[in-house]
Amino acid sequence: MKEAALVLELLAERSHTVAAAESLTGGLVAAELTGAPGASRFFRGSVTAYATALKEELLGVDGTLLAERGAVDPEVALQMATGVRTRLGADWGIATTGVAGPEPQDGQPVGTVYVAVAGPAGSDAEAGKVTSLRLNGDRADIRRESVRSVLELLGNELSGNGRAQDTERNGGN
Repeated sequence: MKEAALVLELLAERSHTVAAAESLTGGLVAAELTGAPGASRFFRGSVTAYATALKEELLGVDGTLLAERGAVDPEVALQMATGVRTRLGADWGIATTGVAGPEPQDGQPVGTVYVAVAGPAGSDAEAGKVTSLRLNGDRADIRRESVRSVLELLGNELSGNGRAQDTERNGGN
């Protein structure tokens, strides 16, 4: 996936690192990043917090937020990105949360995904950015597009082409 190589190139230019918090992607973001040559210099690691309770326990997502809105929420995605950045000591944190299917979750339909990035102090992304996705396709398509989208979001932030918070777009098949 070209996004992973681009992200690593942009991280190298800044001598920055990244960490990933994943839910629906189940480690696919980490696999994409570590599949690119030179990843060990810029990828700190990942937390796959598939269970909702782990988002609070491992990533510091607010328990009240999770109880009130569920795990498929833009603020949850942002707190996951911030939490993994802090806990793994990275300059940048990225996160994925959503519904890959086959059933709806937390009142959200299949294909509802939030990807987020949280940047270092002093960056435009310090407060974080979230992209809302409404994806089509089967479970594998939704997961694959979620990986591509979170890497694209990070790449845009690193290159100074960040999109507005809470943008929505369709993708997949």
